[in-house]
Amino acid sequence: MTAPSISTVGELRASGHVQKHLREEIRDNLLAALREGRDPWPGLHGFDDTVIPQLERALIAGHDVVLLGERGQGKTRLLRTLVGLLDEWTPVISGSELGEHPYDPITVTSQQAAATYGDDLRISWQHRDERYAEKLATPDTSVADLIGDVDPMKVAEGRSLGDPETIHFGLIPRSHRGIVAINELPDLAERIQVAMLNVMEERDIQIRGYVLRLPLDVLVVASANPEDYTNRGRIITPLKDRFGAEIRTHYPTELDDEVAVIRQEAHLVADVPDHLVEILARFTRNLRESSSVDQRSGVSARFSIAGAETIAAAALHRATVQGEAEPVARVVDLETAVDVLGGKIEFETGEEGRETEVLTHLLRTATAETVRQHFRGLDFALLVDAIESGAMVTTGERVTAREFLTGLPVLGESELYDEVCDRLGATNDGQRAGAIELALEGLYLARKIGKDTDGLETVYG
Repeated sequence: MTAPSISTVGELRASGHVQKHLREEIRDNLLAALREGRDPWPGLHGFDDTVIPQLERALIAGHDVVLLGERGQGKTRLLRTLVGLLDEWTPVISGSELGEHPYDPITVTSQQAAATYGDDLRISWQHRDERYAEKLATPDTSVADLIGDVDPMKVAEGRSLGDPETIHFGLIPRSHRGIVAINELPDLAERIQVAMLNVMEERDIQIRGYVLRLPLDVLVVASANPEDYTNRGRIITPLKDRFGAEIRTHYPTELDDEVAVIRQEAHLVADVPDHLVEILARFTRNLRESSSVDQRSGVSARFSIAGAETIAAAALHRATVQGEAEPVARVVDLETAVDVLGGKIEFETGEEGRETEVLTHLLRTATAETVRQHFRGLDFALLVDAIESGAMVTTGERVTAREFLTGLPVLGESELYDEVCDRLGATNDGQRAGAIELALEGLYLARKIGKDTDGLETVYG
């Protein structure tokens, strides 16, 4: 939608526009979405019965919110979806630093302009995306960054230090009538957190001894990793007290939600069949339950997302080098994910040197679980007998799907071959090769057949 054409305060009043304060605006839009059955939280999975109801109640109550949770639980994404609860367009005084409403100027400059021009005061329209500001808290963040400071250039121009126009406003005042999100709040130095106390409670700002009674209309939301309270910093108690709601996030509790997150967030350069995404999802969940992994640090959803992107890249690499028309990821590509993802996991102190062993074991466990899920009830005796009779099946990053399928013993166009492919929805050579590879890996993990790998080739026999 394009911005409204109204350009003066007089026209705005004549149109019947009614000013709403920020919390009232968010509350009304949230209740309207719920009333109409629209999902106000697109792209979020696994929070429907836990986090979302708590957040909705906090917003209806008009509370500032802090989200607590381990890395990769979707805290930032959740905060960014709050933008959808703002009106698409809102009027502001043209040229205003703080995006003030034409009916309610709060700075001296805007008040003077309103008194001078009256109904002819020029207005412009601000899109809701411009009313969301995000700051990653770092130890070097200053009070000037968040609240503001005296601008020496304005003083040099001849203004006196006591002139409010000498102040350069920081991120929070500039988010007036909008949402300001602070990621990793405990990383803010405690003296900087103290500077936020007045903003959070009295809604005014103090800059170098000047008290500006600016009735800021801003929603402050923040994210934090609970472990940061002991590792790098903490949220000071007075600031914590000023957040109306503290909400704990979590990793997806259902496998389907884990898979949905990977599908939604991963940028895949090749076809990654569903069974491989499921293996990565199970792999991630196994890591979150493993005693070898530091669970205080957590296992981010970015782990499985990066895994899916890595095996897709491996498939595209193979297709390019070997001349395959359609790049499709296969089970053999999962090993490439283990090679590069270890650095995303924090292991317990006693596990030094065993990281690859732990990852490999849990990946095999995830693969076996997926095999049981999809191939339960299938009789692979035909394939096992052929391999026990001396047949071998070769695959690897240098083996194309067509070469792999051509080298299969016995299966050919048998009913078993068709059933394996049908159960995984395989429709082309790459997908069929991936389906058979999964079956072979399942037989190996069940100790029905052997397997030998030299890094470039894998031989089942």
